[in-house]
Amino acid sequence: MAITQNDIDMVLELFDPLAPIKYRKMMGGLTIYAANVTFAIHDPDNGIYLKSDDQTHQFFEDEDLYKFEFEKKDGSVATMNYYPMPERCYDDPEELEVWARRSLDVALRAKAKKKPKKKKP
Repeated sequence: MAITQNDIDMVLELFDPLAPIKYRKMMGGLTIYAANVTFAIHDPDNGIYLKSDDQTHQFFEDEDLYKFEFEKKDGSVATMNYYPMPERCYDDPEELEVWARRSLDVALRAKAKKKPKKKKP
């Protein structure tokens, strides 16, 4: 299923506490940005996934949530450090903000770890 304007509006409304939110259409879904980093993705068939790392993955696993998986062209399965957003977050703005800020922090930590790009002479 393709992304609709309703999907985009929902994402912007849900993550409004982290505003300004930006998004980019990508592979039939959305990548969701705040503070110039990607902290979530939206798959129109499966909902929103939040970025995780070694410091936060246990929060998701304690909720019986598992990493985002996809099938590669060669038929193998790959995973990404994104987990489904807990269902209750769709209806509870305060809970959503806790989870979203945690994922935004993950993205900001990852950005801080990256070495700066070398300037071309």
